[in-house]
Amino acid sequence: MTVVDAHQHFWDPERVEYPWLAPYYPELDRRYGFEDLAPHLVANGVDATVLVQSADDLADDEAMFEIATEHREIAGVVAWVPLDDPDRTAELLARFGATGKLAGVRTLIHNQPDPDWVVRPSVAEGLDLLAEAGLPFDLVAVLPRHLAHTPALCERHPELRIVIDHLAKPPIGAATLEPWEALIAAAAASPNVFAKLSGLYPASGDREPWTVDDLRAAFDRALELFGPDRLMFGSDWPICEVAGGYETVVGALFELISELRPHERDALRGGTATRCYRLGSRP
Repeated sequence: MTVVDAHQHFWDPERVEYPWLAPYYPELDRRYGFEDLAPHLVANGVDATVLVQSADDLADDEAMFEIATEHREIAGVVAWVPLDDPDRTAELLARFGATGKLAGVRTLIHNQPDPDWVVRPSVAEGLDLLAEAGLPFDLVAVLPRHLAHTPALCERHPELRIVIDHLAKPPIGAATLEPWEALIAAAAASPNVFAKLSGLYPASGDREPWTVDDLRAAFDRALELFGPDRLMFGSDWPICEVAGGYETVVGALFELISELRPHERDALRGGTATRCYRLGSRP
């Protein structure tokens, strides 16, 4: 069984502009490349990864595909395309698809001034193109409003697979999981919605100490709602470095996953990601 880290990043601030990086993560404001990640993959028995965009910028796409074509461990790339420009989206999907590494598309919708950007008619045309191409859309649900749009997106685009990044950031360590719990339950009601067990750090702050048990309530609820065949793990490296590092974060997830039945473990550790992103099946 191939173990797949379904969510990691590379970036180079000297090559691509990441407006969010220095203000929020000054300690990570440097180049992170494959040579930095590779030892972590070996140490944790991870065979392949899904490389996810870090900027709504063509330069970031170009940098990612360069790395992905050089390293077989990068099984797929979740790229940025301008979904509100369908003609340009179609052009870029064809261009990136020719690499054999395009696995999905993401836009940093939380950086859009309009919290309802993802349900605009112009964006709907772009999402239809993804569905036609068999490509999933990674949804960055930072605000409750972002997650609340998921049922409407599923209704408008019944053939589109949606992957909720970081499980829509449940309030880890808080006294209650609401309103996240109700919103994620509504999203999970659609069989085409998947979710990533990634970026699960305490609500009190990414840099606060935390334990495996802090993650358990959200993990268990996600498993109940999505089932193992719609859940996948991701490191969110290198952002996870501020929460203990790759070994700490992935080790905690693997500890929780180890408590499951064999077929459930296989799904969360790579089977779901391989199937959802169709890794290795694109020409």
